[in-house]
Amino acid sequence: MWDDFSKVNQSGPTEFVFQVFSTSPRIQALLFCFFLLLYMMILCGNTAIIWAVFTHSSLHTPMYFFLSNLSFLEICYTTTLVPLMLSNIFGSQNPITLAGCGIQMFFFVTLGGTDCFLLAVMAYDRYVAICHPLHYTLIMTQKLCVQMVGGSLILALFLALHLTSLVFTLPFCGHLRVIKHFFCDVPPVLRLACADTHIPQAVVYVVSIILLTIPFLLICITYVFITNSILHIRSSEGRQRAFSTCSSHLTVVLIQYGCCSLVYFRPPSSTTEEEDRMLALVYTFVTPLLNPIIYTLRNKDVKNALKKVVSMNR
Repeated sequence: MWDDFSKVNQSGPTEFVFQVFSTSPRIQALLFCFFLLLYMMILCGNTAIIWAVFTHSSLHTPMYFFLSNLSFLEICYTTTLVPLMLSNIFGSQNPITLAGCGIQMFFFVTLGGTDCFLLAVMAYDRYVAICHPLHYTLIMTQKLCVQMVGGSLILALFLALHLTSLVFTLPFCGHLRVIKHFFCDVPPVLRLACADTHIPQAVVYVVSIILLTIPFLLICITYVFITNSILHIRSSEGRQRAFSTCSSHLTVVLIQYGCCSLVYFRPPSSTTEEEDRMLALVYTFVTPLLNPIIYTLRNKDVKNALKKVVSMNR
């Protein structure tokens, strides 16, 4: 069925369609309801965190400033991918233009890259708070926090622009091509190019190292110093509190970086489209959903702020 699409009339502009998850109407309906529910939970959970941080002066600190920015990124990130995915889940095979696919890829790489850099920034914030508590307010100024968030976005924009422009300068033979994925991710789109992709594939590895490996190594280094400082805290209550503020961040880091590394660092010959799709579902739905859940359940300040928001709206 899917091979037939590649044999469609070669004339006309190149367009893409996404492979459906299932051809069974019943399963399609279940998947649509399930993914829609997850998407609404992501929107509500992350919006609640942003609103709590914005409305409560007690949360106007660097840590919660970064957390609210992370929540905003998660909302934009999932909104870039999920609505189009839901519109195609019933197998209607609505085509997306070459330009539309490029725009989605650009925003996906930009937002995903900013997310990775921001997780590294949050690790640095925890490092300063735990290892240099007396100088925390002097180091983590509002100006520096804004600069770090802005720098993360600008660097991700720069990398996404170059990667996307490189991918879409490749020729895509045929009028209608099937992307064996649910969005315009880099590896499945590269598989459809009818030209040598060794150079673009090498660029993907380089960009992946910058977006994933370098931030992850920085996070690991900061947590070596953080762990060393925590172990020198005399009171068990103080150690437990310090570990609890870091465990939420570490959980999100391991899930996001782990899944993304499996997709972008494995050789193309060792991966299947189905495996990539399953892993992509994790960092599309699970990580943005876990972000508000983990930080809310493990953080008393956020829980108290959300309770006040609920009580004020009654």
